[in-house]
Amino acid sequence: MLLKLETLQPTFSYKVRGALNVVERLKAAPGPPAPLVTASAGNHGRALAYAATAAGIPLTVYVPESAPRSKLDAILALGVDLKPCRDYDSAEREAKQHAAREGATYISPYSHPDVIAGAGTVGLEILADAMDLDAIVVPVGGGGLVSGIALAAAAITPSTRVIGVEVEASQPFTRSLAAGHIVAIDVSATLADGLAGNLDPDTATFDIVQRHVRGIVTVGESDLRAAMQGIVERERLVAEGAGAVGVAALLAGKIRSSGRRVAVVLSGANVDTEVLRVVLSSEF
Repeated sequence: MLLKLETLQPTFSYKVRGALNVVERLKAAPGPPAPLVTASAGNHGRALAYAATAAGIPLTVYVPESAPRSKLDAILALGVDLKPCRDYDSAEREAKQHAAREGATYISPYSHPDVIAGAGTVGLEILADAMDLDAIVVPVGGGGLVSGIALAAAAITPSTRVIGVEVEASQPFTRSLAAGHIVAIDVSATLADGLAGNLDPDTATFDIVQRHVRGIVTVGESDLRAAMQGIVERERLVAEGAGAVGVAALLAGKIRSSGRRVAVVLSGANVDTEVLRVVLSSEF
């Protein structure tokens, strides 16, 4: 098993790729960029704050009030306007309303084409290092990361299977793919807070996943705890719940890896210290 360490990025998640791509494209367009607004479970907001602040572009980030303190504090430290909301679905709805009301540019954390393209560079790098992979295992929330990687794999090595992993507490793709269209789901609390929430009904990622992702499996909370523990104990790395779902799927036997070359994306490391302490002290 190969690990793709997006946990070591400047904002400790892969989200910085899409954020920087968006901001660079806006800077290259004629005229000054409009203020930006986004919704985020935390990592995208931190990444876009990092990119927008460096470029001098005003940004407002709508977040669920339950987002990890480490993510919220990092966003605030970058000096952008932070708007807590009841949950992620409310954050996304209010961010879109803000854009329409204020004339700001809404940047989806997963459906914007430049965000997907930025995420796709994860796949390009994996395949540049290992062209003979049987599968790439990818965390799935709104689908931006798995869409970008699946498009890259389809263009370079179509035989490489891209497999997504959701959590049992939030399964928008599993339910929607079964229905053949996007459906609303109930979302429960999860260690993988970065993956929790409904899909934007207008998201571009659903069609991409339908066409290019070979399958999606789900993992439970005990699977996540075991994976987070194992990553620390065996690799001396930290992964947040959302970042550890791929490892969780392999450890739980949800994806067959014996005799195969498999790469797993560790997508982020932004976990609160107290949460990590509790996870590491748990017994299974």
